[in-house]
Amino acid sequence: MTNHEIKIAFKEYTSVAELDNSDRELCAAAVEAMKNSHSPYSKFRVGAALRLQSGKIIQGSNQENVAYPSGLCAERVALFHWGSNHPDDPIISMAVTAHTDEFELKRPVTSCGSCLQVLAEYEKKQQQAVKVILFTDKSPVWVANGIESFLPFLFFEDRLS
Repeated sequence: MTNHEIKIAFKEYTSVAELDNSDRELCAAAVEAMKNSHSPYSKFRVGAALRLQSGKIIQGSNQENVAYPSGLCAERVALFHWGSNHPDDPIISMAVTAHTDEFELKRPVTSCGSCLQVLAEYEKKQQQAVKVILFTDKSPVWVANGIESFLPFLFFEDRLS
């Protein structure tokens, strides 16, 4: 028998104001992206913003559809836009935020497993980790370097490549 242990690491800040200028700008872009959320069913708006190596920022928001599960999460909207339009400009960081008028969000909202897997594949493709910043307007800010802090058992099968 072999005993294995997995550890995750992330930094917690009390607010976005504690972040450096670049990360604050990215968080503001995520908040801006959230305004384009189409979430009439859940009333749970999510915004994501990616900073590319060139400095360009790409935004995405969640897009729901009455024919569930035809919608798409904000993270994948932004990530797929990157993959389609900027695949040679590596992703440096991603900020994700959420808001609902239905209840108070007291901690950051983490990305779903599908979004984490897509980000994992793009990290592998660009051979570079992505800084992930999670926050809401009334929560602490969580910052992790790389997807493995959120999804330690990534699905990869190199023979599928």
